[in-house]
Amino acid sequence: MSEIPAVYSAEREIFSPSALVRLARDTIEQRFPLIWIEGEISNFSRPASGHLYFSLKDAQAQVRCAMFKPKSTYLRFKPADGMRVLARARVSLYEARGEFQLIIEHLEDSGEGALLREFEQLKSRLAAEGLFDASRKRPLPKIPRRIGVITSPTGAAVRDVLSVIARRFPLVNIEILPVPVQGKEAPPAIVAMLATASKAQRHDVLLLTRGGGSLEDLWAFNDEAVARAIRACVIPVVAAIGHEVDFTIADFAADLRAPTPSAAAELLVPDARELLRTLRHRREHLDQRIHHRLQNFAQRLDHAQARLRAQHPRLRLRASRERLHQLHARLGAQHPLARLTRVRETLHAQQRRLRAVCARGLEARALHLGQLARALNAVSPLATLQRGYAILLDHERGTVLRSIAQARPGMRITARLADGEIPLRSEPE
Repeated sequence: MSEIPAVYSAEREIFSPSALVRLARDTIEQRFPLIWIEGEISNFSRPASGHLYFSLKDAQAQVRCAMFKPKSTYLRFKPADGMRVLARARVSLYEARGEFQLIIEHLEDSGEGALLREFEQLKSRLAAEGLFDASRKRPLPKIPRRIGVITSPTGAAVRDVLSVIARRFPLVNIEILPVPVQGKEAPPAIVAMLATASKAQRHDVLLLTRGGGSLEDLWAFNDEAVARAIRACVIPVVAAIGHEVDFTIADFAADLRAPTPSAAAELLVPDARELLRTLRHRREHLDQRIHHRLQNFAQRLDHAQARLRAQHPRLRLRASRERLHQLHARLGAQHPLARLTRVRETLHAQQRRLRAVCARGLEARALHLGQLARALNAVSPLATLQRGYAILLDHERGTVLRSIAQARPGMRITARLADGEIPLRSEPE
């Protein structure tokens, strides 16, 4: 059915059914935050979708509830008609039918819920005292010689512990310290056994354990006296209570919490095969180091023997004589006559080098001079004079007459020939 919009007028405001239901739903959801509600389940159903539908009722009223699949998968119990439960829910309306309902976010058995509240209160109080502080945790022995197992001697937990330890490290001595692990008599028995073991100090570590069960089954390990006895014990205590998802006050008080009894056994003792491999590896490493040390000592011994032989008086005397001969030779080489002889030899050698250098220099200069003479003769006018020519010079100035215009009447002129000069005079006009 399509939504009919509200029609507004001056006299009245008209809603469609869907608009009214939506307005009522929004008003309810805004008015009520998440609430806790306790009641009895009735009309329970789980269709193929995985959602849960039921009613919560008391003597006077009931309310419809829906718990959708993502939330219902986390339930730790199976809901059924007649069961009293505690729920955390959102208040809403189912629009398609206009029905008031609760959307369940969390559901727990009502009796278990009371126990959980008691558990949280005790946990918070003991934590505030510092009973669970990490600084108070004691280290466990790496290889315990004797382990005390505080548990029921007939339970599955003790069989798992013994089986794992026998497989991993059969050399350890296991002592079963029997106590009831369920019921009212369990807490005082556990406290007494912890006190006895602490006083005897026969064990390297204690394991407090039992198998899985409901919250009520494990409640003996949520006892305050048990928690304080664990902390008062002078021997380290490992707690392994129930399954991996189970947590008890004893787990928080213990020096180490293991998720299961089998896991506790694996944490308490090393794997003998792995330990044997480690020992073999360390022995090989030790053998190598010893071998290397022996080699180093042998080398140092050889060096010491060599030094000892070198320091023998006969060898030292021989070395001193050789040193004396060397010094005598050096002294002889430094004698004035020897040095004068070397200086003379050096001077003669340098004189020979100087004569050779001078001779090579004179030869080079003579060769260069001949080259210059030949070049000069090639351009000299004397060669021209040899062929019958003459050069006319101004007798007074000594300059060459290059033109008839330079000759003045009666001017003295010198004619230079190849083999001499002839004085001349120019004729007057």
